[in-house]
Amino acid sequence: MYSSSIRNLIDKLSKLPTIGPRTAARLVFFLMAQDNKQVKELIQALADLKNRVKVCRLCFNAFESEKELCSVCSDSKREKSQLCVVANEIDLETLEKTKKYKGLYFVLGGTVSILKKENLAGLRIEQLEDRVKKGNYINEIILAINPTSEGQTTILYLEKILKPYGKKITKLGVGLPMGGELEYADEETLTSALEGRK
Repeated sequence: MYSSSIRNLIDKLSKLPTIGPRTAARLVFFLMAQDNKQVKELIQALADLKNRVKVCRLCFNAFESEKELCSVCSDSKREKSQLCVVANEIDLETLEKTKKYKGLYFVLGGTVSILKKENLAGLRIEQLEDRVKKGNYINEIILAINPTSEGQTTILYLEKILKPYGKKITKLGVGLPMGGELEYADEETLTSALEGRK
């Protein structure tokens, strides 16, 4: 029988994405085996994350700076006529690593499940519409969402929502297999997908 402190931390860690109770228990016992210095460094890193990192008011990407906008949104050399919609910050970072896309981004905040339409409440749909409404300079919206069933549902929903704004709406092209995820694709595959968008 675990002590209340152990159970409490297992419960907290179990709420993290992809972490179940067994993995959470392993992490707790791993942390218990570490020396105080390492645990304090982890606690400080978590505190820094909450205190220093903020969200860009335009694209909703997480960044660390005194500025109002992230480095992408504040870069005057970026192609402002293209807006790439991604599900999360990891996908944005993955696309940036290709150094092929020169436009702007919008982090949607997730995808919607076919069976769980209530997931829409957690997505930044209104903010995306607002950005597209105010962005007369935006000519193309690239829906760079993972080609999974949830991703496809999200793409169909976004196409329906964004169609009235009269912008060109494209999706990533060949290269990404059905059911694949952007963060695991290599640079060549992502480059091919960006260049082959339709």
